[in-house]
Amino acid sequence: MANINPGFTLPRKAATIAAVTSVLLVAGGGLVSCGRTIQPGNVGVKIRTLGPGAGVDPAPLPSGYHFNLIGERIVEFPVIQRTYTYTREADERGPENEEITFSDNNALPMTADVQLVMRIDPSKAPALYTRYRLTFDQIFEGPLRNDVRSAIAAETEQVSVEYLYKGGRQVVIQKALARVNRKWAPQGVEVSQLDWIGTIRYPQVILDSIQAKTKADADAAAAQAQVAVAKAQADAKIEQARGDAESNRLLAQSIASNPEVVQLRAVEKWDGHLPQVTGGSVPFINLDRK
Repeated sequence: MANINPGFTLPRKAATIAAVTSVLLVAGGGLVSCGRTIQPGNVGVKIRTLGPGAGVDPAPLPSGYHFNLIGERIVEFPVIQRTYTYTREADERGPENEEITFSDNNALPMTADVQLVMRIDPSKAPALYTRYRLTFDQIFEGPLRNDVRSAIAAETEQVSVEYLYKGGRQVVIQKALARVNRKWAPQGVEVSQLDWIGTIRYPQVILDSIQAKTKADADAAAAQAQVAVAKAQADAKIEQARGDAESNRLLAQSIASNPEVVQLRAVEKWDGHLPQVTGGSVPFINLDRK
């Protein structure tokens, strides 16, 4: 029977323990790396690519840590209300020009920056991914942006640029919002606000034309006001002249029928002094005594 050297027993046991520990650590690290943490305010959509259950899991994953088995991955969808912008200028998503282009009923081109506020129904996140096979950001930058642009264009094509310039743009954007929600709300995407950012960028030739027309309208209104004032003043003078003529007619008629009225008026104005007359002049007041 061979002798076992006791001096080698502990080193072999230590090596075995170390090896097992390493395997467990690697396995544990592998399990951790195969999982994903869904952040608060988000839901997860699990996609399976292997096995008989391949496809999108219809049940959304709540926030927290979730394991991924072989052939599984998780896509996150934000479900809290968020604000996004489509602008010409660079933003946090990159330097791309994302302004919205549209035209009026005369095909005059315009552009504008637009802001929307939206949220996703958590229960419909899996169905949304199943339909588009896109992440949330890809949906926002792709089909949703296209529908916002189409909705705005469909409304502006029914009105004139003057209507937009003179305040109608708010009516247009609210109608566009209704169009967007008619398509996206049933899918679980609710757009609660859709607003212009700043002013619409009109072609300069249109701005010049609108301003010239506005000035012409203002000048015409001022001229009409002046005509109305002049007519009112003329009418007032005519009425005054008619009043004076009627007054004189009545006075003459009164004097003709009552000559004593003239004598009475003279007496009323007499200061008490006898009139100074010369030659054959006759005093205005008759001083003869009867």
